[in-house]
Amino acid sequence: MAKARNDGRQERKVAMREAHDRKKRRNALLWRGVWVLVALGAAAMVYQAYSHRQLLAAVTTGTYPAGLHAAGRITYTENPPIGGAHNVVWQNCGIYDTPIHNEHAVHSMEHGAVWITYRTGLPADQVQTLKEAAADDFILLSPYPDLPAPVVVSAWNHQLTLESAADPGLDAFIARYKNNPQTTPEFGAPCAGGTSGPAAADTLNGL
Repeated sequence: MAKARNDGRQERKVAMREAHDRKKRRNALLWRGVWVLVALGAAAMVYQAYSHRQLLAAVTTGTYPAGLHAAGRITYTENPPIGGAHNVVWQNCGIYDTPIHNEHAVHSMEHGAVWITYRTGLPADQVQTLKEAAADDFILLSPYPDLPAPVVVSAWNHQLTLESAADPGLDAFIARYKNNPQTTPEFGAPCAGGTSGPAAADTLNGL
C-alpha cells in the first residue's frame, strides 16, 4: 500500500516536471519568435530608411528665400521652378490636365505642396500612375511644356527628375517633402482657396 502511494507520488512528480519543462520550452520558443520579429522589424526600418536615402540621393536643391510676391510673368532658373518670387495667389492643389502657371504653383510649394509635372505625350498608363500618386492633399499634378525629363517632381528648394512614373523615387520624394515643416517656408498655409486657372488664363497681373 505504502509502495503504491510512493509510486503514485513519483509519477505525479515526473508528470509535473515534464509539464514544467514543456512550458519552459514553449516560452523559450515564443520569446525567440518575438525577438526574431523585433529584429526583422528593425531591419525593415533600417532598409526602408536606407532605400529612401538612396532614392533621394539625386535630389537637387536651391536656397530661395520665401515671401517674395510679384505680378506678371517671372523668369525662373529651374525648369520647372523650385522657388523664388511668385504670384500672390497660389494654385489650388489637385490634378490638372493642362499646364498651369509657374507663378501660382511656386506659391503652392511655399505652402508645402509637391508639384508633379510630366511631358506632354507621356503614355496614358504612366499618367494614370501619376494621378493615383496625386490623389492626396498638398499635391499638384500637371503636364509641362519642354520638360527636361519624362517626369519631374518638385517641392520648395528641392527637385527630382525621373525617367518613369513607376520610379519609386516619386513616392519617396512625396513622403519626404510634402507639407514637411522642416522644408516648408509657410507650413500650415492652405493649398485651397487660390486659383484653379490654367496657364492659358490671364491670372498673373493682379497683386
